[in-house]
Amino acid sequence: MTEWVQELVGKCEFDYIKQDRVFCCRSTGSKTRAYARIWGLGRIWQKTLNVEPSYIIEIISEKFDKLPKNQQDMVLIHELLHIPKNFSGALVPHKRKGGVNDRVVREIYQKVNNNR
Repeated sequence: MTEWVQELVGKCEFDYIKQDRVFCCRSTGSKTRAYARIWGLGRIWQKTLNVEPSYIIEIISEKFDKLPKNQQDMVLIHELLHIPKNFSGALVPHKRKGGVNDRVVREIYQKVNNNR
């Protein structure tokens, strides 16, 4: 999964993302409607644990695995868009100017697929 995310980071030209600080995990049994979630390691954790900003993409296996490959790519792009350009450990919300939305995800996905 991590290699897949790293490949998408490169194809999408998300140069600000430190690939060695983005981790992936799979979970099962969740009641969420989400296919995946991203977790940022906030400043208090960074300072207390003396670590750099990091992110974890949690794949909800029973939901994500049923999607076709193109939809899985779009879900991962969506989660990566939550990482701010300053790579601080914070998350970009859905509802704000320049925030994460389906239109932006589709545009990036189309651009990546047209370059194949």
